Amino acid sequence: MTKQAPLRLWYTAPAPTACETDFAWQKRQPLAGWEKWSLPLGNSYFGTSVFGRIAVERVNVTENSFSNPFYWGVPHWGTGNGGTRTFGNLYFATGHETDKAENFVRDLTLDDAAAHVSYDYEGITYRREYIVSYPDRVLAVHFTAEKDGAPVSGKISLTAYTEIPFVRGYCIMEGDGGGRTDESYATSDRLIMRGVGLGYMVTQEGQLRAKAVGGTVSVSENGIRVENANEATFYFTCGTNYQMEARVFLESDPHKKLAPYADPHEAVTERLDKACEMSYAELYARHIADYRSLFDRVKLNIGYDEADLMIPTNILVTRYKNESRSAYLETLYYQYGRYLLIASSRPGGYPATLQGTWTAYDSSPWGSDYHHNINVQMNYWPSGIANLAECFLPYSEYAKAYLPKAKRIADEYIANAYPENLSSKGENGWALGTAALLYCITGTSAKDHSGPGTGAFTSLLFWDHYTYTGDTEYLREVAYPILRDMSLFLSKVLVEKDGKLLVKYSASPEQQNPDGSYYQTMGCAFDQQMVYESHRRVLESADILGITDDPLLDVIRAQIDRLDPVLIGLDGQIKEFREEEHYGDIGEYTHRHISHLVGLYPATIINKNTPEWLEGAKVSLTKRSDKSTGWAAAHRLCAWARTGLGNRAYDLYYSMLKNNTLPNLWDDHPPFQIDGNFGAVAGVSEMLLQSQAGYIDFLAALPDVWKDGSFDGLVARGNFVCGCDFANGKVTEMRITAQAAGKCRVKYAGIANAKISAPVAVLAEDMIEIDMGLGASITIVL
Repeated sequence: MTKQAPLRLWYTAPAPTACETDFAWQKRQPLAGWEKWSLPLGNSYFGTSVFGRIAVERVNVTENSFSNPFYWGVPHWGTGNGGTRTFGNLYFATGHETDKAENFVRDLTLDDAAAHVSYDYEGITYRREYIVSYPDRVLAVHFTAEKDGAPVSGKISLTAYTEIPFVRGYCIMEGDGGGRTDESYATSDRLIMRGVGLGYMVTQEGQLRAKAVGGTVSVSENGIRVENANEATFYFTCGTNYQMEARVFLESDPHKKLAPYADPHEAVTERLDKACEMSYAELYARHIADYRSLFDRVKLNIGYDEADLMIPTNILVTRYKNESRSAYLETLYYQYGRYLLIASSRPGGYPATLQGTWTAYDSSPWGSDYHHNINVQMNYWPSGIANLAECFLPYSEYAKAYLPKAKRIADEYIANAYPENLSSKGENGWALGTAALLYCITGTSAKDHSGPGTGAFTSLLFWDHYTYTGDTEYLREVAYPILRDMSLFLSKVLVEKDGKLLVKYSASPEQQNPDGSYYQTMGCAFDQQMVYESHRRVLESADILGITDDPLLDVIRAQIDRLDPVLIGLDGQIKEFREEEHYGDIGEYTHRHISHLVGLYPATIINKNTPEWLEGAKVSLTKRSDKSTGWAAAHRLCAWARTGLGNRAYDLYYSMLKNNTLPNLWDDHPPFQIDGNFGAVAGVSEMLLQSQAGYIDFLAALPDVWKDGSFDGLVARGNFVCGCDFANGKVTEMRITAQAAGKCRVKYAGIANAKISAPVAVLAEDMIEIDMGLGASITIVL
């Protein structure tokens, strides 16, 4: 089994305190260090960013439902002024002078999802540990002191207080309606940070309590004061009056969206009091058991130098940027992406935004929203293959809430653009545009920068969740209705031309004309491939579920072979536009999006069984170039992995770490966007294991630099959990466990002659088939 190195981000200085200037022109000046230096913790209900400061520690809090509407027409950066905004800050004033502290270290340990700070001060070693618990929905910060390795008494004295920042009657400028209030107060045993976001009239509340061993705890308007304690623990939780349900999306008045819902005070109080009944040790034990049940599923060893564990993470990143490769950093970055998904998307919580569940801004870049022309999809690409299927469920619940609104959008779109195909209300499928919040989704139009395929790009996530879990009930109750109604919508946007059925109003996401306007066309590759993929998955789902009496299935069968989803151009490239001849005739030559290759990844129409198309994809990828923004490099990484060229895939992974990675390992678009972190996890997983061509393909795109190593826990379609040992670039042992019963095919050179621990059917020299019952395991030694 795979032995993995300890996984730790660590630093020898606190996050800096001077104001950052990156976004000053937009009046966004949080204290420096959030984007580049803070360390994230989260449980999907809320996230915290730990700065690790000595004199006055800052912990920034984000709760994704504390959001602003989009205010179109107001000067903004990105999609619109609005979106997810910071919830507030917790501060811990220690009374220690920063320049007198010695031996400072702060870290984030991925193996237990905990942050730490330690330093020596006047002969005493002071330690802090921070966790954000999913089962108990609290942040806990634990303070201890020791001397010569033994606890000392009476040395913990500090004051904690809260802050709601950006309090004013507006967000960016007078009259935009996006202000917030501060109505915070203290009671006998806690601080309550409370206010209202005026855009959606969303009530926020956070509560902070403290417990101490020895010493005293007192509460006043100035904060919670701990004096002369042996150890102290601060407990914090928060919430709003938001409810994720359809009426929120259907209500057009922003001020009325939350009107029926209860004030969060009672729920927040109950949650905090329940947590405070536990000791820190009890709370930590519950946290670690829960977290490791997900994180420990996947282990990766691609070789590493143990000396790299002794180098601060920011120095490793700097060295990497200067051409000093670190296999340890490559492993750490991969597992950090899995950690971030666990921290920002768990059942019962909110789905991950463009920045996961972290923001320090009052008006975040691109609203820190749910961007549907690739970004939110990329957030969930690793959930299946990287063995975190549960982490997709918050988005699944989010989609259930917005679907009634999405059906109205489809009604309007068909009525305006294809009135001849209009059915009665609610019978035109569903559609959505790019930007979305927990409160709203935007519509699409015939002149949008992303075509109708955007919806199918999204619905593919639900099919993938089924294929990786094998959960037929999920397919029947959730995925099939979503896929079916998407194909219903798409069946209405096609027109006949030269014997083909093409999307009439089509756009390849964000491709522009020389004058800056978006290029509008008919039947671009993005839309055609996504219609094809949606139709194909509906037909497959219907077969699996035994559905035969739906008239839409006949419509889809009549359309699917006329979609012409992949065309090869004069340069051998996959054409982005039907009217394109040579690569680059239309649009930006090195555009960040590779939307004409969605059929390669995340879809599967282009694969090793379609060699001409696969070669065309390689041409297009080469000409598009490797250098791009963070998430765009991640998509290229995934696409190159699907071609089977491991060294080219590795080039992109190397490029991301060198060019698109901040000192705290967040992906740099720029600015920070979490989709690049998640896309990198998907890409590396695909380099090691693929299953889209109808069989499990171990080491499908292994680069030369990873010639020796092992992995365990990656998932192939059908819910087969796989492990592998390899040496000199060749498999020495494969391990497969069935988490769902079914037939499993494995393709690998010489596998017919391998030592196999159970009976198999030999289909060819390089292909076997295994009939596996639930829980069955098999080992294949080559």
